[in-house]
Amino acid sequence: MELVAGCYEQVLFGFAVHPESNASVGHETWTPVADFTHHAHTASLSAVAVNSRFVVTGSKDETIHIYDMKKKIDHGSLVHHNGTITCLKFHGNRHLISGAEDGVICVWDAKKWECLKSIKAHRGHVTFLSIHPSGKLALSVGTDKTLRTWNLVEGRSAFIKNIKQNAHIVEWSPRGEKYVVVILNNIDVYRLDTASVSGIITSEKRVSSVMFVSESVLAVAGDEEVVRFFDTDSLTCLCEFKAHENRVKDMFSFEIPGHHVIVTASSDGFIKMWKLKQDKKVPPSLLCEVNTKARLTCLGVWLDRVTDTKESQLPAAEPSVSEEEQSKGNKKESGDTVQEEERQSKPNMKKRGLTGVSNKPTKGSSQVLTKKRKMVEKLGKKKRKKEKIRMMQ
Repeated sequence: MELVAGCYEQVLFGFAVHPESNASVGHETWTPVADFTHHAHTASLSAVAVNSRFVVTGSKDETIHIYDMKKKIDHGSLVHHNGTITCLKFHGNRHLISGAEDGVICVWDAKKWECLKSIKAHRGHVTFLSIHPSGKLALSVGTDKTLRTWNLVEGRSAFIKNIKQNAHIVEWSPRGEKYVVVILNNIDVYRLDTASVSGIITSEKRVSSVMFVSESVLAVAGDEEVVRFFDTDSLTCLCEFKAHENRVKDMFSFEIPGHHVIVTASSDGFIKMWKLKQDKKVPPSLLCEVNTKARLTCLGVWLDRVTDTKESQLPAAEPSVSEEEQSKGNKKESGDTVQEEERQSKPNMKKRGLTGVSNKPTKGSSQVLTKKRKMVEKLGKKKRKKEKIRMMQ
């Protein structure tokens, strides 16, 4: 497995972790070893996402970078957004969804790295998004004080809920039966069947990261060094533990045989791995830690697993704009949509080695455009031939 973390210093860190049996201490020891550092962005990193092969990072430089973890090369970059990339989420191994400060949500084919859908999602920034476990729905929040539900199959808005303040985090539970919306230090717990708030969890300070460790237990971190576990049914705090010396910026959770692990990253530069107990009222135990000596912003864990054969359910459809945006009829917005679609047909994809030198030809929409051009030329020739026959008659 590999810990990957981005920072304000524009660098992506990679640390290989190998659990090893240690007879002298009577249990496994986890040791993180520095694997790589990559300076791909020209501004601070703001988001990271992982699937079975790739790690993608988003930045304030408005680009998304792709890293092939199998080959350990920089796979290229995606340039479609006009603003800081605020959130990146994979669904399975086939699709990536990105959100940015330009208010746009993009659905990407994670095989060909083509933009399949470009949705004008919010009037302001897209601050966070979360994909339902089924892959058919997504939730997004933005600076327009709305919580929006998206039909990802059709690429349109399914429901818009006005909220009193700007939310900065939204997260589905593992089974998708509930979700949470974070506004400053308040966490609103929603039930999917009623689409209404079933309770509110209040943190002492502003919440920076939330993560479901089970269907009913939520890990909460904020502008402090403590991580707390809350029961989303009873709304009570099950336990808390001091994770870092400074505020916790991001968390990640995964399961491997015999271990349920939570990883935390902090502004103090440390990445720490914790083993969760069966009883969530008992604080987790520290497995290992590593000091990056950087101000960390985002975190992910790449697990070298066999590629999941079950593909996600998002279709390779044409871009479509939400019903709300279509109904506006604003010329400026429709012009923006056309520009987005034109830009989408020419995604900026560069495949590079670690030196940044191009080593393979770009694949994707350029091939499609060539085919279209040939078809147009062919149709043109047929049309001219028909005209000549008419003139001869």
